[in-house]
Amino acid sequence: MEDRHDQEEIYSQRIKAGKRTYFFDVKATRGQDYYLTITESKRKVRDDDTFSYEKHKIFLYKEDFLKFVDALQDAVEYVREELLTPEEVAELDRPRTYSEEPYNSEDKF
Repeated sequence: MEDRHDQEEIYSQRIKAGKRTYFFDVKATRGQDYYLTITESKRKVRDDDTFSYEKHKIFLYKEDFLKFVDALQDAVEYVREELLTPEEVAELDRPRTYSEEPYNSEDKF
């Protein structure tokens, strides 16, 4: 396995969602093999009012991109069509504006 410092970050996007933040980072190995990391970071407050971050990371390799996207779309469509009320679907379809500024990958946690 390669050292973390050998991985080149190509693209990064951050999505804030309540107490969670999601990071989508495209990286390349030395051999220019591309992959995506999806990280969920959640801020946890301790009893002494300090905080820490709990994180979960998925590594998605380029050969699995299409299968992953297809499965995600199928799952989202199932939820929309079978589990949500028309009002909830309308809320999901409401136009939104995202004004996320670029982030430095050092600021993740």
